[in-house]
Amino acid sequence: MKNKQMLLEGPILSSLLKLAIPIMMANILQAAYQLVDAFWVGRLGGSAVAAVSVSTPVIFLTMAIGIGLAIAGSILIAQFFGAGNQKMVNHVAAQTLLMVISISVILAVIGWLLSPLFLTSLNVAPNVYKGALGFMQISFIGLVFNFSFMVFQSIMRGVGRAVLPVFIVLGTVILNFALDPLFIFGWHFIPAMGVKGAAMATVSTQSLALIIGFVILFRGKHDVHLQLADFKPDYVHIKRAFKIGFPSSIEQSMRAIGMTAMTFLVVRFGTNTVASYGAGSNIMQLIMIPALGLSMSISTLVGQNIGAGNMLRATNIAKLGAFLGFALLAVFGLIAFLFASQIIAFFVPGDIEIIRSGTIFLRTTSVAWGFLGLQMCLIGALRANGNTVIPMILALVSQWVLQFPIAYFLSHYTAMAEHGIWLSFPVSTIITALITLAIYAKGDWKKKQIITKTVDIKIKAEDEMMMDGIEALK
Repeated sequence: MKNKQMLLEGPILSSLLKLAIPIMMANILQAAYQLVDAFWVGRLGGSAVAAVSVSTPVIFLTMAIGIGLAIAGSILIAQFFGAGNQKMVNHVAAQTLLMVISISVILAVIGWLLSPLFLTSLNVAPNVYKGALGFMQISFIGLVFNFSFMVFQSIMRGVGRAVLPVFIVLGTVILNFALDPLFIFGWHFIPAMGVKGAAMATVSTQSLALIIGFVILFRGKHDVHLQLADFKPDYVHIKRAFKIGFPSSIEQSMRAIGMTAMTFLVVRFGTNTVASYGAGSNIMQLIMIPALGLSMSISTLVGQNIGAGNMLRATNIAKLGAFLGFALLAVFGLIAFLFASQIIAFFVPGDIEIIRSGTIFLRTTSVAWGFLGLQMCLIGALRANGNTVIPMILALVSQWVLQFPIAYFLSHYTAMAEHGIWLSFPVSTIITALITLAIYAKGDWKKKQIITKTVDIKIKAEDEMMMDGIEALK
């Protein structure tokens, strides 16, 4: 109750940071999974690294579906939690898990069966094929655990318990670092599995994380208490959650495909340009972590306050969050602009040409980082009321109406060459941020209602029927 009062009535800044910081930490630790795998797989040689590299984009595209559906659960849970409807919090949590597990099983089977076709279509070299096939198929099996744990995190975030998943992820990352060499290189009775072993280690730790998550949810000591009866399919809710989550899945997928498309443009200008783009993109992924943390915390807090009927506080949260997002990433952008060459040199030491080109890329893109923070935080506010279609449209506009066409035109039809690709980043970011600001300022997001009184009436009617039955037995 104290946790809920702080989120609904306490100082807005402290409430935002209380959620945002743990989310940032969890995202950093999730990224550590890939770093740990890369560290150990790198010891197997270039073909092993290539096997992971060709598999990762396909896995990430399927994971986008899980991310979107988990967002739906977080939105609904936040609003019911804010409304004080504990029964619906439990119901939504169970139904979201049921939906995501069902979809992930279907995707896992399809992915396993189609993995050879994926790799064949990519013209993977024979010395890479076997390792890539094993890694990809095991990773597809892991979608069940990965998707489900995403939902657990979104459930905890929806009720303001963002710290708990951080400890679970931290433990599994440490365990993954220990299991990777055992499964990759073998030890005593454990056979050496090579690249496939890295996927096995990750799936093992993710399954353990999910078990811990289920124990927490069924024990009911953290504002959510699941029971087996909650998992009886409620197709009305599943349809509603899918309607909210599917646009977010498309949004995440389009972002992943967009980055891949940009890579095809960059490849045209040679290895040094690709390396510069890679180093700069890694830095941009790092600065996205605080922006994403703020966006998710804004979405949760705004959703809870909408559920509680406090639209004024929800609006103030959105405004402060957007200001923080702009200011924080603008400061990061200024630092990156001033120390661009030193930052690129840290990732690619000793190569003067890559440092030079990477510095231009980083300085060109960093001027718009503040607008990126503004856009992501405002999108968090728009999502809070179940409005996931607009963020999806904005992602499509940003990637395919603005960034890619601008990058293609400037790099192919002007003398700017690769610099035209770099320029497309800030131009598309600033325009998309201004469009997002205009949509937010119009205020239609405040009018949409995803929690209605009919839900409470249905629950109340069911309770009354149960009480009548008990009285009749007496």
